[in-house]
Amino acid sequence: MTEKHLSSQFDAELSAVSTRVLEMGGMVEAQVAQAVHALANFSTEVAQQVIATEEKVNQLEVDIDRDLSAIIARRQPTARDLRLLIAISKTTGNLERVGDEAARIARTVQHLVSTGVSSRMRLPVSDVSFEAGLATTSLRRALDAFARLDVNQALQVIKQDNEIDAEFDGLLRKLITYMMEDPRTISASIDLVFVAKAIERVGDHAKNLAEQIIYIVKGTDVRHNSVDVIESAVK
Repeated sequence: MTEKHLSSQFDAELSAVSTRVLEMGGMVEAQVAQAVHALANFSTEVAQQVIATEEKVNQLEVDIDRDLSAIIARRQPTARDLRLLIAISKTTGNLERVGDEAARIARTVQHLVSTGVSSRMRLPVSDVSFEAGLATTSLRRALDAFARLDVNQALQVIKQDNEIDAEFDGLLRKLITYMMEDPRTISASIDLVFVAKAIERVGDHAKNLAEQIIYIVKGTDVRHNSVDVIESAVK
């Protein structure tokens, strides 16, 4: 068997795994969108759909990791290819955690509805939806950057993380004000704090995905570095 043939087989296997990663990414992106829709409409039915999807996401992560292990065992990849496979594994791990956050939001919606909270209660749900819009946009861009191995788009995802963090901080202050002005909202507001934090973590995982893309393309681990340092690594 020629070296070229082995390389073609490896490329085909890698392409198949990448396709499954993108499938998983689309699934968790939809999960987050559904979870936020469930919150905005206090829909336990939609929340349950989000929770039901969690098992499928978990299984996809297991399947992809199994495929990666098989590729490593069969192909004995070079250092560069091994780096790529490890980065893909970390990417699926981050996507699985995005699914966890979506399910956490969905369970919070179920709890809010079970305790009698509804859209009639004065709560900043629209602000939570805005934060979620920022986070899901980052996730979508990170997945697009992964599909094209676009380090410049990955860099934009990393830069946007500060905007999501700032939105979370502002929402936290607003919820504290709500609790001070109307003690009846304390329980529901605390639940929304956890929802907002879950959404902020979705943004963090999108940033982690972007960092892995830079690692794949440039071979540089940019985690825990400032945006300026990461920007220099991308150039």
